[in-house]
Amino acid sequence: MAQDRAMARILVLGGTRFLGRAVARLAVARGDEVTCAARGVSGAVPEGVRFVSVDRDDPAALTPLAGQAFDAVVDVTRQISHARYALAALADHVGHWSFVSTMSVYADNATPGQRAVDAPLLPPPPSDVDGPGPDFRWYGECKVAIEQLVRERMGVDRSFLCRAGLIVGAEDSSNRFPYWVRRLARGGEVLAPGEPTDRVQFVDVEDLAGWLLHAADTGLGGTYDGTGPAMSRAEMLTGVAAGLGVADPRLTWVDQDFLRAHDVREWWGERALPLWVRLPESAGLMDRDVSAALAAGLVVRPLADTVRATASWMSAYPDDVPQGGLDPADEAAILGTWHAVRKA
Repeated sequence: MAQDRAMARILVLGGTRFLGRAVARLAVARGDEVTCAARGVSGAVPEGVRFVSVDRDDPAALTPLAGQAFDAVVDVTRQISHARYALAALADHVGHWSFVSTMSVYADNATPGQRAVDAPLLPPPPSDVDGPGPDFRWYGECKVAIEQLVRERMGVDRSFLCRAGLIVGAEDSSNRFPYWVRRLARGGEVLAPGEPTDRVQFVDVEDLAGWLLHAADTGLGGTYDGTGPAMSRAEMLTGVAAGLGVADPRLTWVDQDFLRAHDVREWWGERALPLWVRLPESAGLMDRDVSAALAAGLVVRPLADTVRATASWMSAYPDDVPQGGLDPADEAAILGTWHAVRKA
């Protein structure tokens, strides 16, 4: 980021959880004047942030903020009407608009190496859909619709569309990355899904927050994938272990057909091995070309730093750490069966 920069006036639409909180916290730490506008039911804003309670279901909720001359807005919404109301109230009064979209906007998850500039997208949702349901149905489609609204209202030069990948780090409520931190810290034989060369891709929440603020500082416009470079699953698991100070973790690689036959599930949730996806159907989900993002200022910290930050948060706030994943007893049983089959 720029040195000796002037203080910026940043409006975060949200700011009470995970990425929004990280953006607000980092902006305050670097000397910006930060306002967070949200309902305030999912958490508290960081110290030093001005909080404005708003109900974004109300079309006029953000109108009182229109005259406050913010330099930049950061919005993370998944609700189409919320984006429309915010743009109507604020677009003429801010210099730059960052919208945190998602890689779930893509129609093709099978092809590795795709780029944001030309990858095919899902269509917008039906006109009667305003936001995703509890099962995340229409999530990607709603983000596509919001991207269109932002681009049309702000123009390409004043809008930064950041299609975030899997976001990890402290305050991660998904259990996808925390599962592996917890599992490798426990030690013993670790069930590693698929092949060592399978690809994995994610971004530290602090790195993504820093890039959003960099975009605001520099007026970065356009559409980018917001995630770090892909690595092999072996690199990820050994890297997590190294960040925890665990040398030579005992990884046992179990192929995907065996896992599926024994009801081990993909991605996240109960009885799942997080960050594992079926191949070749999902080979491109965590193997995207992010060279454009890196050239545009995304800085990615070492994996060990992310691991230590995640582990520190998990230790300090155990009640906030999500559970789920593959139960230790189930993991041991599956490993036992796998070894028996291999010996037969």
